[in-house]
Amino acid sequence: MKRNTLCFLFFAFCFLPIMAKAASILIPMDEEQKDHLKSYGIAYWTLKNGEEVDWLLNYRGGSFMLKYNQAVENECKVRGVSYEVLPDAKVNEIITQVSDPSVNMDLVKLEKAPRMAVYSPKNKLPWDDAVTMVLKYAEIPYDVVYDEEVIRGDLPKYDWLHLHHEDFTGQYSKFYGSFRYAQWYNDDVKIQEATAHKLGFKKVSQMKLAVAERIRDFCAGGGFLFAMCSGTDTFDIALAAANTDICESMFDGDAADPDAQSKLDFTQTFAFQNFTLDMNPMSHQFSNIDVTSTRQVERERDFFTLFDFSAKWDVVPSMLTQNHDKVIKGFMGLTTAFNEKLLKPGVTIMGEMKTGNEARYIHGEYGKGQWTFYGGHDPEDYQHVVGDPPTDLKLHPNSPGYRLILNNVLFPAAKKKKQKT
Repeated sequence: MKRNTLCFLFFAFCFLPIMAKAASILIPMDEEQKDHLKSYGIAYWTLKNGEEVDWLLNYRGGSFMLKYNQAVENECKVRGVSYEVLPDAKVNEIITQVSDPSVNMDLVKLEKAPRMAVYSPKNKLPWDDAVTMVLKYAEIPYDVVYDEEVIRGDLPKYDWLHLHHEDFTGQYSKFYGSFRYAQWYNDDVKIQEATAHKLGFKKVSQMKLAVAERIRDFCAGGGFLFAMCSGTDTFDIALAAANTDICESMFDGDAADPDAQSKLDFTQTFAFQNFTLDMNPMSHQFSNIDVTSTRQVERERDFFTLFDFSAKWDVVPSMLTQNHDKVIKGFMGLTTAFNEKLLKPGVTIMGEMKTGNEARYIHGEYGKGQWTFYGGHDPEDYQHVVGDPPTDLKLHPNSPGYRLILNNVLFPAAKKKKQKT
C-alpha cells in the first residue's frame, strides 16, 4: 500500500511541472481559427469575468492570449472556438517576439469589458443591423437605447455606443420616394412624430438633432462611438445643419430653408467638411459625402484594402484593423463609402479603395473620446435591400468584414498607454 502511494506521489510530482507550465490559452486569429467572430465573444466573456486578455497585435492575425483557466477552455469548446494551451516557455517566446522593436507587433492589455449600448428603434423595421447580429452571434451582451433614453441622459452609463441604419436629419432615411405608401414607413413616421411630441419637440428633425448633440457630448466626454451605413454621414449632416432647416414639407410640415447649404457649420462635424446637400426629397442621397450613386464598380472588383499601421506607434488604428485578411470584400448600403476629398484633416483612413478615392473605414478623436465610421450595411450581403432576410452568420464565422466591427467592440477595453512622441 505504501509502495503504491509512493509511486503515485512520484508520478504526480513528475507531472506537476508539466501541468504548471500549461499557463496560458492562445486563441489564434489567423487561418487556423474555426470561428473568428465567436473568438471575440470569448475575449469579452473573459473580461466580463474579471480577467485580463492580451491582444497580440499582428501576431497570427491579432490573436488573444489569456491565463489558463478550465472554464475558459470549456467555453472555447462549447462555442466552437479554436485554441491552444501553451506552456510558460512558449508564452515567453511569444512575448519576446512581439516586443522586438524590429517587428511590427505589440501586446495590448485588455482590462475591463466595456458597457455596450446600441442605438436602435424599438419598432420592427424591414432591415437588420449587422452590429446587433454579430454581437448576438458572438454572445456579447448589450443594451438597446433610442431617442427617449438618449434625451433622458442615459448615455454616460455606457462606454461604447453603436449607430447603424439611422437618419439624424429627420428625413426618414429619405425613403419617401420609394416607400411612402408602405405600411411600415407610415407606421414609423407616426411613431417618430409621437415620440418627438412626447419629448417636447415640434419636429422629428429637432428631436434627432438633440439626440445627435447628446451623442456628440457622450463622445466628447470620453465615450467610444461606432457608426455604420447612414448612421455615419447623417450624424455629421445633422450637426452641421443645426442652425437651418434642410427638411422639405413632406418630412416636417414646412419648406426647407433655400439658403440651407450656405448655413452649414462644418466646425461642428466629426469627419466631413465642405459637402453639398442633396435637397431633393425623392432622392435617396443625403449629400455628396456618400459615393453610392456615382461609383462605377463591378461587384467582382469591389474590394477595399486595410492599411498597415505601426503596432508599436499607431496602436489604436492597429487594433481596429486586426484581421486575417487585408483585402475586404466591398458591400453596399444607404451609405456605401465616403468621398475622400471631403474628409477633415486629422481623420485616419484605415480602409480604402484607392482607385475610386473611396474611404470605407475611418477613425478619429473628438474631445476625450474616439469614433469610427464604417461604410456599408452588411459585410456579407453585397446589396442588402429593404425586406431581405437577415444574414445567417453561422455561414460566415470567418468574415473579415465583420471582424472590423468586433475590433471596435474590444477597443475600449484596452489599457491606456502613454502617448509616444
